[in-house]
Amino acid sequence: MQDSEAYACLLNVLAPECSAKPSAMSVKDLLRRARLVLEHADRMGCKRYLTPKDIVDGLPNLNLAFVAHIFQKRNGLSKQMKRVSFVDGLSDDAQVSREERSFRLWINSLGISIYINNVFEDLRNGWVLLEVIDKIAPGSVNRKMANRPPIKLPFKKVENCNQVLKIGKELKFSLVNIAGNDIVQGNKKLILAFLWQLMRYNILQLLKNLRFHSNGKEIADNDILVWANKKVKDSGKHQSRMESFKDRSLSSGTFFLDLLSGVEPRVVNWSLVTKGEKDEEKQMNASYIISVARKLGCSIFLLPEDILEVINLIE
Repeated sequence: MQDSEAYACLLNVLAPECSAKPSAMSVKDLLRRARLVLEHADRMGCKRYLTPKDIVDGLPNLNLAFVAHIFQKRNGLSKQMKRVSFVDGLSDDAQVSREERSFRLWINSLGISIYINNVFEDLRNGWVLLEVIDKIAPGSVNRKMANRPPIKLPFKKVENCNQVLKIGKELKFSLVNIAGNDIVQGNKKLILAFLWQLMRYNILQLLKNLRFHSNGKEIADNDILVWANKKVKDSGKHQSRMESFKDRSLSSGTFFLDLLSGVEPRVVNWSLVTKGEKDEEKQMNASYIISVARKLGCSIFLLPEDILEVINLIE
């Protein structure tokens, strides 16, 4: 993606009538080529929410959002293709897929050595789970007993997964009727159940650390609410405020971006932020929030959809 060649070819196929001279492929400078690609996309009606530098730098989330937006505007698929109703698509698999994406985003935000593309496939050797556990519960993994990738022998994978479950029991997880081989076999239900407990443990540890830094005071929802509003107000955004974690105005994404900017003023590129009034604008903001939070090194416990639906973050 970084040299913009794939983008240039794609846009020329999808919208040749929007091409202009000089063509992107005739330009050698990568920033200029990326700028021409974005201008081509503009003429297609795609709103610009990433910069030429974002393409050249290969920022994954922004490029993914850009590709998704191109697909939404003009995908080149036949209009005669069978239409599947949204209701028909809302199966158990859809819910599993959403949970898988949520856990994948969380794991990748922890900064482990392996990037996860699919939770059910990439966790089967047990090594990634051991890395995650070592991140959130340092010192709990016996690395001398762990088998590093590449792992070809199945029993070596089982050994890793057995250690994962052993540590889980030490952390007081509920692990009834689950064995290491279930993870190796990719049992979705059991993997999701384990990951839910692992993420919950991570959240509780974060709250425990907050309590430690507040001289032992129990951290309540209101404490976080007051801190967030004060942070935004101190940054100069006096009109930006949230009333609760279920405040419907949060779906626009603007408050979260104001908060992230309050934490680190230079982290938000405001030219990529929309007003968050229409559904499409809210989606753009929500995706950008996740990208900015990851840039700050935050652990990610939610999806862009969760922001749009204003799911109570504390819950």
